[in-house]
Amino acid sequence: MIIDRAVYRDGKRAAEPDSFAELHAACQSGDAIAWLGLYEPSKEEFAAVAREFDLHELAVEDAVKAHQRPKLEQYGDDLFLVLRPARYLDETETVVFGEVAIFVGPQFVITVRHGDAPELGSVRRRLEARPELLRRGPLAILYAIVDHVVDGYEPVVAGLENDIDEIEDEVFSGSPTVSRRIYQLTREVIEFQRATDPLEGVLGQLRAAPGVGEEEGQYLRDVEDHAIRDAEHADAFRALLQNILSVNLTLETKAMTEASHAQNEQVKRISAWAAILFAPTLIGTIYGMNFEHMPELDWRLGYPFALVLMVTFSVTLYFIFKRRRWI
Repeated sequence: MIIDRAVYRDGKRAAEPDSFAELHAACQSGDAIAWLGLYEPSKEEFAAVAREFDLHELAVEDAVKAHQRPKLEQYGDDLFLVLRPARYLDETETVVFGEVAIFVGPQFVITVRHGDAPELGSVRRRLEARPELLRRGPLAILYAIVDHVVDGYEPVVAGLENDIDEIEDEVFSGSPTVSRRIYQLTREVIEFQRATDPLEGVLGQLRAAPGVGEEEGQYLRDVEDHAIRDAEHADAFRALLQNILSVNLTLETKAMTEASHAQNEQVKRISAWAAILFAPTLIGTIYGMNFEHMPELDWRLGYPFALVLMVTFSVTLYFIFKRRRWI
């Protein structure tokens, strides 16, 4: 899908050619710059763009397939940059990721967005409102896009930090679902690390790329500082979540141990009373067999003897179990 296409001259929007051939031809004259924005183009759709602007086949393949790590590659005079934007959703308290591939040539910029990548219309409008920036050429557009993506990480950092605070409260309140949430948040933090960790090297390469002047380098250095800070936050979040997970496992193990101990105490009590009741039951069972030749059947003291025997056994067992704290 073509999101927007335009040719800029002297920092102003000059034309909106209908075809890729016209767009490419228009940016070849003078100081014109072509900016083409695409969203999830198919291989066949992007082939026409690649032919017109003579894009390298390896970069084209990465741009169409997506699922790349942030990186910067140079093919002749063209730069190919991949970024992983992120967005925090307050409704679901989750982080979603997209991908932006950027082709930068001497007189053109082509952006290819995938997934939940942020729309770049606001970047285009901001640059169009400041012609002095557009006059600096494609690198100014590239800087504005990178700055927009990195600025988008700040709400993600704030959202993740808030989620971790909530998880800490849930851990110590004994929430039964906290373990699942810890694992889910850990996966999001790891994905955020993959988006931010490579940016220091990528932006360092970009500052050293041909055509990047001292002033552009300073702006890119500022963006790099923000990216490094975001990566440090991601590293700290991952370490903190690992500690929270360890504490949660310790608390769960303690709770299970306490439950097992309480269960053992109940089993001991039940077993003790069963043993106490078993003694008179055994004696009564023997005396209730009613065999004809039993010595106690004709004994006058047989009945009280049996009762005394039952009580003696029961009381003895009771004190034994009481002493051992089974009851």
